[in-house]
Amino acid sequence: MEGLFSPAYYRRLLEHLPETHRYRELTHRDAMQGNGHSARREFYLFSEHIMLLPAAQRRFWLELSRVLRSRALQDAFKQKFRVPLERRFGRSVERLSFYPVPILLRDLSGYRIGIHGDGLRKAITVQFYLPHADSQAHLGTILHEGRDGDAAQRTKALAFRPAAGYAFPVLRHESWHSVARTSDADGERNSLMLTYYVQDGLLSWAAQRLQRLAVFIGYGLRR
Repeated sequence: MEGLFSPAYYRRLLEHLPETHRYRELTHRDAMQGNGHSARREFYLFSEHIMLLPAAQRRFWLELSRVLRSRALQDAFKQKFRVPLERRFGRSVERLSFYPVPILLRDLSGYRIGIHGDGLRKAITVQFYLPHADSQAHLGTILHEGRDGDAAQRTKALAFRPAAGYAFPVLRHESWHSVARTSDADGERNSLMLTYYVQDGLLSWAAQRLQRLAVFIGYGLRR
């Protein structure tokens, strides 16, 4: 995806990115730095988190969060991926309901993630790239035809360019991707991840909201 935001809106978006201390660490083995801290930081774009930001940032992100979590945007992605989603779930996309989770990500020096496919709790993965300039183009996600062997070596590297991004439906044994290790010279790698989680029945509906509450409580405990 390219040209996702107008130039003027994109400048506003970058100006309103929160300070790093407002993000929390996302701990996984690939992202750990030598000092024991994670090189990946995250900030959930839910209202309870956004309300903790300064006023100008609060107004901006509340507005964008509503768009990111809207039914209209979800329906657009469902229609785009109608065929693979209906193959996975065995029913029409009109009968599928997903739970959108938008998160700002900030990757610091030393971040990497090996070849992986997203778990099946997810239905659609979307990532909007938020660099200041094309100088970070080499930091984009790498798509692989497989996880191992020759297939893992057959790749397509996406360009980490302003107002660009990608999306894919989450399918078993497909959508393999990775990110090469970043260096001090690369600077911060900012992006916005929008994940649509499977919401199939009352139990998964409740589980998503309990998870949201747990994340907010955990964020408060870490502050």
